[in-house]
Amino acid sequence: MKAKAAGRRLAEAETPLLSPLTAKQTEALSVCKGTAQHIALRGGSRSGKTALLVRNIFARAIKAPGSRHAIFRFRFSHCKQKIGMETIPFVLKAFFPGLLLEHNKSDWYYKFSNASEVWLGGLDDKERTEKVLGGELVTAFLNECSQIPWQAVGLVKTRLAQKVMQEVGGIQREMRPRMYYDYNPPSKAHWTYKIFEKKVDPDSGQPLPNPDNYASFRLNPEDNAENLAAGYLDELKNSSSRYRKRFLEGEYSDDNPYALFSDLTIDKWRELGGGLPEFIRIVVAVDPSGAGDVDNAEQDEIGIIVAALGTNGHAYILEDDTLKAGPATWGGVATGAFDRHAADIVVGERNFGGEMVRFTIQTARPNTPYKHVTASRGKTVRAEPVAALYENGKVHHVGHFRKLEDELLSFSTMGYLGQKSPNRADALVWAIYELFPALTRGEAKPEDSKILSIPGGRYFAGAATAGAWR
Repeated sequence: MKAKAAGRRLAEAETPLLSPLTAKQTEALSVCKGTAQHIALRGGSRSGKTALLVRNIFARAIKAPGSRHAIFRFRFSHCKQKIGMETIPFVLKAFFPGLLLEHNKSDWYYKFSNASEVWLGGLDDKERTEKVLGGELVTAFLNECSQIPWQAVGLVKTRLAQKVMQEVGGIQREMRPRMYYDYNPPSKAHWTYKIFEKKVDPDSGQPLPNPDNYASFRLNPEDNAENLAAGYLDELKNSSSRYRKRFLEGEYSDDNPYALFSDLTIDKWRELGGGLPEFIRIVVAVDPSGAGDVDNAEQDEIGIIVAALGTNGHAYILEDDTLKAGPATWGGVATGAFDRHAADIVVGERNFGGEMVRFTIQTARPNTPYKHVTASRGKTVRAEPVAALYENGKVHHVGHFRKLEDELLSFSTMGYLGQKSPNRADALVWAIYELFPALTRGEAKPEDSKILSIPGGRYFAGAATAGAWR
């Protein structure tokens, strides 16, 4: 009865039941209720995009008995954590208090008293995806779709065919299938820019035959300031220009076909802290500079990165402890990370300072296992095989490392384009080389590898498993 009553209240305008929408969310809602079948909400982070679209899906489920809806992310673990454990509980509390749902945690779907269902899925999980797409849908939502390949979008669209009825003003009407999208704008080379802004087919580049069927609306965190923690906007405003453009201003970036690393790739394989494998090796990597504790304004930072190799053969970036300080300070930071993570070894570049790094580490912590690494090739050449591992989903950032990621994204086949020395990224490269020794020995076997091409650069065989690297 509660679901039926809620359906009557939501029938015409899909207005919120309890919490008011922000002014921008109200504008976005009018776009969601328009004539377009494909509707994208784009913009900066924490702007209320996802909550609004989940709320709309629940409203549609209430209004159309027996209807079936699905929410996808590229990775199921992210969908379960961000949508299932964060957004849906918020939406239920804010907009549908008292609504009773059956939550199947085995197959991860929510069943309403009117037999409607909302499924969660990840397009990286073939078995689960087939289960979700085994039945027709009346609504599909691609959350953080900048991480989702265009081919996967086409697969989901083929299931948007369920015919269900809803009551509108006392009259039974067919519910129109809808497909929702949300994302922080990627580069202009991405399919989201092509279909929602240029209105062209991502494959052929030809104009869409039905451009009015694709609508988009931008929401930014400043539009949702009343619901954000104090200081969040200031943090975004003080971040790098790349982060401000994408996560504060909600703007697309210009495409760089020569970039070695992609923010979309980093985001796609990022781990949010849950479901990590056991680690079989942990490394603290140090890239030194000549900085001291005083008068160091012109000196580079000392890169300190903690990385681990999982039992699945993947690398995990656990911590960025980079700082600008003298040896007495950074030695303690590096060895502190060694103890905190129960690491196996500290590696450090010897080109700058020679034995100084070993001396600093073992002064701060006597008998620390230590290994020198030597830069015999340029930064870009060293970074290329690491970039291939990222592209192949073999390296995961556990959390967000904005300064480190800015440095990685400044690598290109034309050289390093950043303003200062990439000490964070250099330390990361040394850590990955230590975890995957075949990067330096050239022993990766083609039959165990996937050949990856870096535009304008070299070819590299990225091993499929850790065993192939040994």
